[in-house]
Amino acid sequence: MTFLAGVIYSGHSTSRTILGSARGSARVTGNMPDLARHGSEAVERFLDSTLASVDHAEEIASGMAQLAGFDEDDLMKIGIAVREAVVNAVVHGNRYNANKKVRFSVVKNSERLTVRVADEGEGFDSEHLPDPLAPENLLRTSGRGIFLIRSFMDELEINRLRAGGTELVLIKYKLAK
Repeated sequence: MTFLAGVIYSGHSTSRTILGSARGSARVTGNMPDLARHGSEAVERFLDSTLASVDHAEEIASGMAQLAGFDEDDLMKIGIAVREAVVNAVVHGNRYNANKKVRFSVVKNSERLTVRVADEGEGFDSEHLPDPLAPENLLRTSGRGIFLIRSFMDELEINRLRAGGTELVLIKYKLAK
C-alpha cells in the first residue's frame, strides 16, 4: 500500500479512498488499472442534506477539474454549476431532511468532467420550470439554478429516479488548446 497526495492506493483493488478533512473520506470507484489506462478518475460521496455539503461538493469537483486541466474560467463555471445542483438537491429535493443523502460523484478523463448529483426527494417536472428571464421572475430571489447550470456546463441531463428523487448529470468538455 502506498500513499500519494492524500490518496491511498492498494494494488489492483477496485476502489481507493481519498483522505478527507473532518468531513470524512471520499470513495474512488472503478478498477484502478482501467482508470489509469483511460486517464480517468472517479470520486463518489454520500453527502448530508446540509448547506455545508455544498462547499464540500464544490471543493471536490473543482479539484478534479483542476487536475483535468480546465482553465480558470471553466473552473469558475464548474464550481457555480455544482453549487447550484447540490443546493437544489439539499433544499428542494431532500428539504434538509437529515435522514436523506445527496449522492455526488465526479468522473474526469482526458476529454471531459462528468458530475452527478442525486437527491432522495419527490422529483420535479423539468419541462415546467418557470423562465427566470420572464419579467415576472426577474426580481425573484430563487429559481435560476437549472438556468445557470445549463449556461455554464456543456450538457445537462435531468433524470427522475425509479426509487424517487432526481439526478442531474452535468458535463463539461475540455477544449483542445
